Amino acid sequence: MIPISLQQAADDARGHLEGASSVEVTGVVTDTRQISGSELFVAIKGERVDGATLAGSAIEAGAAGVLTSDLESALASGAPRERVIVVPDPVIALGHLARESLRRARAENPALKVVAVTGSVGKTTTKDLLAALLAIRGPIIAPPGSFNNEIGLPLTVLRAGTDTATLVLEMGADKVGNIEYLTDIAPPDVSVVLAVARAHLGEFGGIDNVARAKSELVSGTLPGGTVILNGADERVRAMADLANGPVSFFGVHGLPGVYAANVKLDDAGHADFELVTARGRAHVTLKLVGEHHVANALAAAAVADSFGIDPGYIADVLGATGPASPHRMAVTEKSGMTIIDDSYNANPESMRAGLDALDDLGEGRRRIAVLGAMLELGEQSAAEHAAIGEYAAKSGVDVVVTIGPGTEALAASAKDNGITVYSAEADTALDVLSPIMREGDVILLKGSNGSGVWRVAETLLGEDC
Repeated sequence: MIPISLQQAADDARGHLEGASSVEVTGVVTDTRQISGSELFVAIKGERVDGATLAGSAIEAGAAGVLTSDLESALASGAPRERVIVVPDPVIALGHLARESLRRARAENPALKVVAVTGSVGKTTTKDLLAALLAIRGPIIAPPGSFNNEIGLPLTVLRAGTDTATLVLEMGADKVGNIEYLTDIAPPDVSVVLAVARAHLGEFGGIDNVARAKSELVSGTLPGGTVILNGADERVRAMADLANGPVSFFGVHGLPGVYAANVKLDDAGHADFELVTARGRAHVTLKLVGEHHVANALAAAAVADSFGIDPGYIADVLGATGPASPHRMAVTEKSGMTIIDDSYNANPESMRAGLDALDDLGEGRRRIAVLGAMLELGEQSAAEHAAIGEYAAKSGVDVVVTIGPGTEALAASAKDNGITVYSAEADTALDVLSPIMREGDVILLKGSNGSGVWRVAETLLGEDC
């Protein structure tokens, strides 16, 4: 972040500060534990903690000021009035701060490029690959984990300064209009749309609205900016008509862009292929596990190619970059078992991809799938879960352990298709798993974040099996 005064922060946030303060602000946080000195603490009211009640503690910890919609609580907590910026909505104000900060950074450093990624699946992995590939341009900012909403994205933008060469952003959505809002904060120079899949269907109201939401990234790209689209996804490919600049594709031979030739998997589930670009070809063996990561790698390669990066360098980086964010197809060998932790989130497409990886890595071994619910699928939830039970059988799964509510249709379908099925809650899953597991097993853990399967993964990987 380019340092500004507290008064400038108030102006940027469209808020009110009592008096004109020259106190310097060098960063923005929403967690008092992240305060090291001179940050602006944005006091957001959460489900368990009201940030305004921590305003005094934030100032004591070294914060330059506090931004809140609850002046009374901030003052009652001990924050001095002259250090409190009052706004109608702290989250909206956070977006205003990020927008103005990025505007300054671009004005002072015209070489700064913003790269944004969206899609129903693969966003975080592609973002992590981009962070590795584009580091060759110079200092790079990318979000940790999945900072892709109206809070996480502005916080990431606010980390960019005058020396930032590339700002990589992940843009998520669970309703139409979300990405339009995010691109208004940070309009990208390069945009990537990965896929339109059946995620958040209950919120979106159908697959067509999912496509409409993802297309907002294309519409929100800066005039003349590059748009990179998945040529293998019909709904994504159609977004080319919305672009106001050059369009490149990934994944399909015959379209301008990049594609993979001669794809095969090794015994450890790593995809091996020839990367084909207009600049040349290069051999790639991904460090990531699962054939579905070929599309993510191609998307990242297409962005690197748009910056003129050599195919050989792209291949080397793709081959050296593993999972950078937790619970995303991380493969661990433990006690003679192979554990595939892909438990961060799930929708029907990513669930199938996880089962495919289990199938590939589990050849000749017993396959166990620990599966939680795929949330926010609305009225299609039961049918989608039942379909996963059938797919698990086709993927050679021997045992399914369902975790928590919402998995009843999956369990019934898996049992009907000849799979041994157990059920457990996230907090007690190891009591069910421990007697089942044995040396030689390959175990997949997969489910929506809210299902708690990630907690099972952390417990399992932390236990002496």
